[in-house]
Amino acid sequence: MGAVLRFAPELLLRAQGRGIGMRMAFFDVDGVLTDGRIYIGEHGGEAIKAFSTLDGHGLKLLVRAGIEPVVISGRDSAALRRRIDDLGLSRALYGVRDKHAAAAAVLAERGLDWSEAAAIGDDWPDLPLLACAGLACAPANAHPEVKAIAHHVTAARGGHGAAREFCDLLLMGGGQYARLLGAHMGTLDAR
Repeated sequence: MGAVLRFAPELLLRAQGRGIGMRMAFFDVDGVLTDGRIYIGEHGGEAIKAFSTLDGHGLKLLVRAGIEPVVISGRDSAALRRRIDDLGLSRALYGVRDKHAAAAAVLAERGLDWSEAAAIGDDWPDLPLLACAGLACAPANAHPEVKAIAHHVTAARGGHGAAREFCDLLLMGGGQYARLLGAHMGTLDAR
């Protein structure tokens, strides 16, 4: 069985970066990995956050494909730290005011440039980062200004598979999607 997911050819070309695919992907949290709502408990702290398992699997697939996911959040919470830990992600930055500067520092540390990085965000604090990324995406529920500069607006909303769609695009652009899908299908056939 082949892949049924499709993206426009010009979008796949952009996702190829320099022909080898993107090397790093930046993810906002509230509005991308979550639906953007913030639940405040009676003691003033964030009590819960809801995350999509589709998005989580997409992040794991990026790691398997050699694309480093980096979570950059303007907020910090125990729920977010728990999710990052559960996914086994090696890089997350919490309570970041200037996401562009934080991303630029991570890229410099890895010896990468913006053309090798993709990003997904949903609101104004993400604009500088998205404007520099080789591939910029926004979830369906993003602010109109973010959608206006995005190369791709996902069909899914934040917290409901938008990050997974972004991951799938990166995997296809990097030529890894079919291999990873095939590996999962082989596992199913072995049952």
